Amino acid sequence: MRVVLAGGGSAGHIEPALALADALREADSSIQVTCLGTQRGLETRLVPLRGYDLELIPAVPLPRSVTPQLLTVPGRLAGAVHATGKILDRVHADVLVGFGGYVATPAYLAAKRHNVPIVVHEANPSAGIANRLGARLTTYVFTGQPDTKLRHSRYLGLPIRRQIADLDRFALGDKARAHFGLRPDLPVLLVFGGSQGAKSLNRALAGAVGAIRAAGVQVLHVTGPKNLGESQAADGTLAAGAPSHAVPYVALPYVDRMDLAYAAADFALCRAGAMTCAELTAVGLPAAYVPLPIGNGEQRLNALPIVQHGGGLLVEDAELTADWIKTSLLPVLTNIDQVAGMSEAAAAMGRKDADRWLAKAVIEIVSAEKASRAAAPAGEPAASQPPPPVAPARQPQAQPGSLFTPDRTQSARGETAKSQPSGGQPASGGGRHRHAR
Repeated sequence: MRVVLAGGGSAGHIEPALALADALREADSSIQVTCLGTQRGLETRLVPLRGYDLELIPAVPLPRSVTPQLLTVPGRLAGAVHATGKILDRVHADVLVGFGGYVATPAYLAAKRHNVPIVVHEANPSAGIANRLGARLTTYVFTGQPDTKLRHSRYLGLPIRRQIADLDRFALGDKARAHFGLRPDLPVLLVFGGSQGAKSLNRALAGAVGAIRAAGVQVLHVTGPKNLGESQAADGTLAAGAPSHAVPYVALPYVDRMDLAYAAADFALCRAGAMTCAELTAVGLPAAYVPLPIGNGEQRLNALPIVQHGGGLLVEDAELTADWIKTSLLPVLTNIDQVAGMSEAAAAMGRKDADRWLAKAVIEIVSAEKASRAAAPAGEPAASQPPPPVAPARQPQAQPGSLFTPDRTQSARGETAKSQPSGGQPASGGGRHRHAR
């Protein structure tokens, strides 16, 4: 089986695609995976690091408003579609799986032109332009959020790395803290703002880190590669140069092992990207979410269900200040029982096996499409089949409760039908502070 993945541009598109690639290989090592990307995207670094083939096509960003650049789109898009079609033919693609972004639009159009089955996965509550187009070209549409309104869509969850999905925070906690130079006996606040950091988070923390440490809470701060140095304590209390026996504050420009960062932490202060929300709920780590103040408000929509179910806090970027951290966040960080309850609430929202569910669906779709084409009379195109039911795949040594039955199907009219997830609560991620045990 030969699968082409279109998920280039940002980490929010690339990481779910790579998680699916890993799950496909786990299900059948003979499956060939090719990733599509552009020269300007993070995929040029991330995809080869994970051991998958990368094919580059021209980037065609779609303007969100009427500008002179809009006039150049048809010609550039036609070139990208042509280039993508040549790749699909060369690798003999059995299916194209798209995750949105610049790469997905020409990929969907090329796949439709070359009669390659299309599968769409939308991570956000509000679907982007590419995936809204893709959903009109196929009936195989899955979402990472239960309330996403997208034609033919069914809720599945967001594929995340096995390194994160299989994480037991409490079993790995002491080792993770030692890795970062943190103490095993005090709670930890993890602060991060994505791969490039977040200046507003850094500024707010700089004025509050002394108060946080004075309250006995350690800080693990991922500043972003260009922001190290902005993170010094502005209030002068327990600054970063304090003696080693004091409450640690650890600032790092970047962390490759986010699984260890999650295992070391008891609470997070972070943005609310779809991947961040999916990973934190999968491991049961509560957070104060600070949605990115640009775009269409999708980050706020990502975090809102978690907050409504008690798994986190929500603060707008303009309202995030050192005073807010001191008066609103710090009382939560020092309340062991409240953090424990929020951890359990976050874990209840998590889905650990969306990668395996999607891999199983893709395999079944390819099988159904091949069977349909074989049964079609000569010279007639095969009729598109409805999406096959997604059922639990056989998983070796699966954790109790780690498999979830997709519980919501959406029709083109947005109607929903609910069923109970199988298996109960996740096996790990909730529970009390490790330092309270």
